[in-house]
Amino acid sequence: MRAAAHPVPMLAALVLPALLAAPAAWSQPAKPGSGGIYSCVDDRGRRLTSDRPIPECAHKEQQLLNRDGSVRTVVPPTLTADERAEREAAERRAAEARAAQQDAIRRDRNLMARFPNEAAHRKAREAALDTVRAAIKASESRLRELQAERKPLLDEAEFYPNRALPPKLKGQLDANDAAGEAQRALVATQSAEMERINANFDAELERLRRLWAGAPAGSLGPAPPQSARAAASAARGALR
Repeated sequence: MRAAAHPVPMLAALVLPALLAAPAAWSQPAKPGSGGIYSCVDDRGRRLTSDRPIPECAHKEQQLLNRDGSVRTVVPPTLTADERAEREAAERRAAEARAAQQDAIRRDRNLMARFPNEAAHRKAREAALDTVRAAIKASESRLRELQAERKPLLDEAEFYPNRALPPKLKGQLDANDAAGEAQRALVATQSAEMERINANFDAELERLRRLWAGAPAGSLGPAPPQSARAAASAARGALR
């Protein structure tokens, strides 16, 4: 008669392989996409792990671990909407600062290419000023013409003492007054333009002297508000 199989060895044969396989199963983290384990210590001092970012540690850094327990990377805190907006604003400011720096470098290099020495810069200044001087001279010439045109009109007006001037004569005198006032205003504007051009060239020359002396391009801060070339263009526009 054959003996019945002992239940304990049979149970061991079933359970032992499962127990041997368990550590390997435990070492395999769930992989929702990262293939790693998130780990952090929460505010109560508990060590938490998960196969995905841990909500209790959203406000602090979390470690993303490899299968062997080594740190793969550190996940920064999850930002609030306000924090994200501030970070984006900071990134924009940094990008703008980098762009401004690159622009300053480009402007300085272009400036030195246009004006390799002080003589070239002085020549450009005189060219810009000559344009405005010519405009002032034209306005002053026109003022003399208007004065000459006004004399016979005043002589004629003397025939009407204490009386209203004829409409035609009054209109001519009024037109002469208006034209003269316009020319005087134009002379004042052109004189102010000369001062502005000189100020721009002065600031630009100071910058150039430092660049010629060896200062790196882009190291001197923002360029003057208007370059000498722009000043010359504005001066030419005053003649139109």
